[in-house]
Amino acid sequence: MTREHPRIAELTADWRAGRLARREFLGLATAFGLSGAAALGITGARAQGRPAGVRGGVLNVSMDVMPIDDPRRFDWPEKGNLGRQICETLVRYTRDLTFEPMLAERWEVSDAADDYTLHLRRGVRWSDGTPFTARDVAHNVRRWCDTEVAGNSMAARMAALIDPATGQLAEGALQIVDDHTVRLRLLRPDIAFIPSIADYPSLIVPESFDGSAPLSTTGVGTGPFRLVEFNEGVNARFERRPREEYWGDPVFLDRIEFLDLSADKTAEIYAFTSGVIDVNFQTQSEFVEELNGRDLQISRVATGATVVARMNTAHAPYDDVRVRNALQLAVDNAVVLELGQAGFGSVAENHHVGPMHPEYASLPPIAPDPEAARQMLAAAGHGETEFELISVDGDWRTLTADAIAAQLLDAGIRVRRRLTSKRRYAQDWADHAFSVTDWIHRPLGVQVLVLAYRTGAAWNESNHADPTFDRLLDEALTLPDADRRREVMALLQARLQASGVIIQPYWRSIFAHMQPRVRNYGVHPMLETWFNDTWVEDAVRIPRPEPVLE
Repeated sequence: MTREHPRIAELTADWRAGRLARREFLGLATAFGLSGAAALGITGARAQGRPAGVRGGVLNVSMDVMPIDDPRRFDWPEKGNLGRQICETLVRYTRDLTFEPMLAERWEVSDAADDYTLHLRRGVRWSDGTPFTARDVAHNVRRWCDTEVAGNSMAARMAALIDPATGQLAEGALQIVDDHTVRLRLLRPDIAFIPSIADYPSLIVPESFDGSAPLSTTGVGTGPFRLVEFNEGVNARFERRPREEYWGDPVFLDRIEFLDLSADKTAEIYAFTSGVIDVNFQTQSEFVEELNGRDLQISRVATGATVVARMNTAHAPYDDVRVRNALQLAVDNAVVLELGQAGFGSVAENHHVGPMHPEYASLPPIAPDPEAARQMLAAAGHGETEFELISVDGDWRTLTADAIAAQLLDAGIRVRRRLTSKRRYAQDWADHAFSVTDWIHRPLGVQVLVLAYRTGAAWNESNHADPTFDRLLDEALTLPDADRRREVMALLQARLQASGVIIQPYWRSIFAHMQPRVRNYGVHPMLETWFNDTWVEDAVRIPRPEPVLE
């Protein structure tokens, strides 16, 4: 019998006393091993059973078709959404805001969160017919811990398993107990481990996958679909595997086709109207009202997804904190939310942790001050410097960058805009000096800080380097109690805010639209396109509105 983690009783008490929001309770309790059904039951909700859908049909999805090479190096959710149709994670973060078993049937966490035992699902076979075993999981963990692989963001997530002397999985940190059990002994506690292995770069590949050929070529996975056609920038077609080959509930759809309609999202409106697409990856903020006025279903969720104008400290003059602080101080985040996101969201505070995170600490607000910003730049010797702000062309990130640039100009700061294609940006993002990028939701604030601001992390796009910050972050990862973690988080948030490496104007509400015939699909907080339980039918539009998850 599995022992219940003691933290679950504490979380339950905090929920019942009103000290913990529903979102935080569900995410934390299930990360420590409580089932989603049990967690929902404690909050008074009930897990929804799988509906009886209609078998067959094709679902056409509007989404950028990006290259899918090695999952550990995926750096855009669109890549994860393509890879997800053929590969699966050990754990899945659901639209119910819980962590549920996937290839890991259950897990046990030590009281200190430094020892994790993963019990793997039996009877799973790869699409080439070979059994899925603990050797496959061990292979993935070793690959995740390889710090020498450029762009491997999993290394930041697996830092507690990595020997700093070798940059590889530490000796004795991984034990194959048997064919379906893996034990991980961390070098230090990490309360974010389960959320980390639910993120899209943690898609599990077979032991035979070494990254020399892209996933789009090898195509071997445990998922319910197989890739039958892939054309980067054009389309990706997946067909259902035979029922007897897939371990999970049988999927309803015969085929899923992702269609790349280019950066011009007005093409998406026409594609909906003409019936070319059934659902989109996400609806850009400027088109929400337009699509709401058509005979389409809408799904909406408030998230920790955001956008940052990050300043790369490896490039002058952004190596000067006075310059970074000045640019930050010239921008009114509330104005950027209205102009860049049509007001769909909430104002952020330039430290990438928000009220949706259980350990969020409320800091004194910093009011924009354009005059002070102009004086700071002059004192730093950059009163006449022209700053170039880069963004992708054609969507809400463009509008956000435009709004930031306009406010800098209003403050008397010289700035020019440069637009680039999303594909070019995906190639060059790490080298830009001052540019706008977006980040998807993560359930824990510490997850975001590990990925984006730890020294040397693959996704540390600002080259933020602060040994004190790293030490505090390591400490925060050892604290299961959100209140104790919040005390450390207040210091982390303040240090990041003071560093000036980002202008983070808002948190996003995200949307997706779909044809009336699409059933049992909704936008995911982490922008996952999960179609295992979705079906299509020729039916009237469902009048009941989609609930907003708070």
